[in-house]
Amino acid sequence: MSAPFALSLQDLAPIAQGSTTPQAMAETIKLAQAADGLGYTRLWYAEHHGMPSIASSVPEILIGSAAAATKNIRVGSGGVMLLNHAPLRIAEAYRTLEALHPGRIDLGIGRAPGGDGYAMRALRSGGGEEFSNYLAELMAFDDDSFPADHPFSRVPVSPGGIKLPPKWLLGSSGASAQAAGQVGFGYAFAAHFSHTPAAPAFAAYRNAFVPSEEFPEPKTLLCLSVICAPTDEEAKYLSTSQAVNWARFLTGEQRQLTSPEEASAYKLTAQQHSIIEHQSALWMVGSPERMAEEISAKAKAAGADEVMVTTTIHSYDLRRRSYKLLAEALGIQARA
Repeated sequence: MSAPFALSLQDLAPIAQGSTTPQAMAETIKLAQAADGLGYTRLWYAEHHGMPSIASSVPEILIGSAAAATKNIRVGSGGVMLLNHAPLRIAEAYRTLEALHPGRIDLGIGRAPGGDGYAMRALRSGGGEEFSNYLAELMAFDDDSFPADHPFSRVPVSPGGIKLPPKWLLGSSGASAQAAGQVGFGYAFAAHFSHTPAAPAFAAYRNAFVPSEEFPEPKTLLCLSVICAPTDEEAKYLSTSQAVNWARFLTGEQRQLTSPEEASAYKLTAQQHSIIEHQSALWMVGSPERMAEEISAKAKAAGADEVMVTTTIHSYDLRRRSYKLLAEALGIQARA
């Protein structure tokens, strides 16, 4: 089959138990190069803080290294958590990336903190009610559109002579959909951790959409959690790492990504069983043929122009295999 949508991936730079952080960092490059060859459209890194199992705390560094090691795939943030940063700092960072890798960078923007309350305090993160102001400030820096009497009108954004890359707004409940349309951004929906259906959010986005230079037409992206293996049985076994780590994380046991062997032997509490039962409804696990069918059905039901897959597997080799099997099953054209 050949998918009627583009296929992309998100990398959280997982740190698997038994590996080191440098190994996890090296794996981000291996995965980026593999995805580029497999024909994936874009690769995004999510900003997370205070999580021992995730090394994607500074997306722009990973973006720069991945873009330098690849040739065709777009690389970006999915997303940068704007409330953790001064908008000028983000404008400077992503203009720099765009200057280094013209036409291959994306700026995905999220409003969540990317960490718990302690991490928010350590980051001096702004409150959620400030997000609109932060976003407006970022856009004003990019367009040089501050009023003449605004103090920031005197601040030139460096490097000059270049615009920010295409901007996407991330959402998980539909609250950001209308805003994304009104400012002419792309819109990405995080269906990999949200139980809210994506279709109403995409409809609200399209109804509010105002064309922009970056997006003359609305563009929707659906993010899904997928684990693919040659058989349903193997995929289910590999998924135990994700399930147990998620349950342990939500009950205060933060640790690196557990192997499926250890995860299968772990004695879950009743609360942890309940967490997995609730969250597993969002996880897609199975053979290439079944995953291709289910992903295609979800994309069609949501009205998605593009699907972005995130995969959590303890083995880095088997994670790359999962992305390969999925691209082949969906008929994605590999690159030379």
